[in-house]
Amino acid sequence: MIGPLIYVDTSTVRPGTLDELKRAIDQLVEFIDSNEPQILAYNVYLSDDGSQMTVVHMHANSASLDHHMEIAGPAFRRFADLLTLTSISVYGEPSTRAVAQLRDKAAMLGGGTVSIHSPQAGFARFASGTRG
Repeated sequence: MIGPLIYVDTSTVRPGTLDELKRAIDQLVEFIDSNEPQILAYNVYLSDDGSQMTVVHMHANSASLDHHMEIAGPAFRRFADLLTLTSISVYGEPSTRAVAQLRDKAAMLGGGTVSIHSPQAGFARFASGTRG
């Protein structure tokens, strides 16, 4: 079953870095929005106390995640001093190359786990290219 991919990562925000992290996230989101029109959704969430960050993005196919890792990958280094990545979960069928890149990202940002969740059944209803 080939279909959309959903990416979720969670990180612990390092003490004293929240303001800098927010600026870095705003810049990254602007960069991705301008340079990766194929991404269906890209959202960053902070816990109420600012100690946890979750990033969620949705891709129509594995090629979109491959492109994201190629284009945005170099920007991830900026976050190494701002957070500690605890986990990356991908729901769908990413390429072998993307999985290797995600493992490299996890190692660079704190050594979090990378888990792939293969699809069993389901469907998706969404219009690509819409913004909310």
